[in-house]
Amino acid sequence: MNFARGPCVLNVGGARYSFSRDLLKDFPLRRVSRLHSCASEQDVLQVCDDYDRERNEYFFDRHSEAFGFLMLYVQHGKLRFVPQMCELSFYNEMIYWGLECSHLEYCCQRRLDDRMSDTYTYLSDESKPDEAAAGGDGEEEAARGGRKWLERMRRTFEEPTSSLAAQILAVVSILFVIVSMVVLCASTLPDWKTAENRSLEEHRYSSSASAGLREPSGIIEAVCIGWFTAECIVRFIVSKDKCEFVKRPLNIIDLLAISPYYISVFMTVFTGENPQLQRAGVTLRVLRMMRIFWVIKLARHFIGLQTLGLTLKRCYREMVMLLVFICVAMAIFSALSQLLEHGLDLEMKNEDYTSIPAACWWVIISMTTVGYGDMYPITVPGRILGGVCVVSGIVLLALPITFIYHSFVQCYNELKFRSARYGRSLSTEFLN
Repeated sequence: MNFARGPCVLNVGGARYSFSRDLLKDFPLRRVSRLHSCASEQDVLQVCDDYDRERNEYFFDRHSEAFGFLMLYVQHGKLRFVPQMCELSFYNEMIYWGLECSHLEYCCQRRLDDRMSDTYTYLSDESKPDEAAAGGDGEEEAARGGRKWLERMRRTFEEPTSSLAAQILAVVSILFVIVSMVVLCASTLPDWKTAENRSLEEHRYSSSASAGLREPSGIIEAVCIGWFTAECIVRFIVSKDKCEFVKRPLNIIDLLAISPYYISVFMTVFTGENPQLQRAGVTLRVLRMMRIFWVIKLARHFIGLQTLGLTLKRCYREMVMLLVFICVAMAIFSALSQLLEHGLDLEMKNEDYTSIPAACWWVIISMTTVGYGDMYPITVPGRILGGVCVVSGIVLLALPITFIYHSFVQCYNELKFRSARYGRSLSTEFLN
């Protein structure tokens, strides 16, 4: 830049910053560095809003506080959001000055991604009526109306707090899950099995499939399975991406919870055997117990379970680190305990510590401070080792807990904010 001499002054929203011309050449903010290559005043005005030749001052009508945070990034190399400022507004300032999302710290990147996804959902929902009103073709309007209906159905089934109908549907689904779990637990009681055997004996001349359905538990189970199957099919039909729908963990759990019932019914129909005799088989008993996965369906309707799943997803590194700590300590203490309790003392051998794998059980219950009492050291060195094992377990388990706790609080606040946002839309719908 040869048309002015002396230091360059940047005036950003009233805040003035002075730089040398050589410093502008490699300035981290691309818009500022472009001033160095400007050869005329016309080129300068393409970069800034105004220019004072006498004072060599460049005016930018931008947010002064945001630019101050950008200057802190230039000085210290860390970029975070301005407190009490919208993330999207600050991101707009970043783009103006030539920075990208990757320059933000990881925590701020995650905040920006969540805010952009929320804004995209809001804008997409609001823009559809405008597009439908602007379209003049009747077929296009009908197609848009169909897409709007599918989107409303999808939100009703996927987001329990998005509307009043979604909340009613969620309550009904929760009731079916609770009833199914109660029946599953009650079916393992001895009195329930006795009454079931008596019912089967009365209908021994009937077909096996109808005899199974005549049981009260069979009828309740069939109704619950019918509801879960219909719900899963409707959610699959109204989903935007069918492949993404199949890959979701909650949908996989739904499939694992529903499929055992149909497998047992098909085996009953094809084999023609008594269903009570089939349940004696190990395979079908395992399939029947897989209905316990229905409890996880409650994660769709409770923020607490969603927070737990999201925390485990974000803290998988800390969870792996915790498992590594436990495995390393288990290998060390199990080997030492087996040596002290069984390998050295030839006269008083502790038969509970005959091998290292057997001693691993004692290490686990000691490090977690459970202490069932089925295994315990009897020698003095073994007891000293047991005390060290307990203290080490407390320390090792407490180290990653802090990171997991902070992630849990953050995930809970994020999900609570989303739920409150949908709750506000629900209040508007109810009033209208």
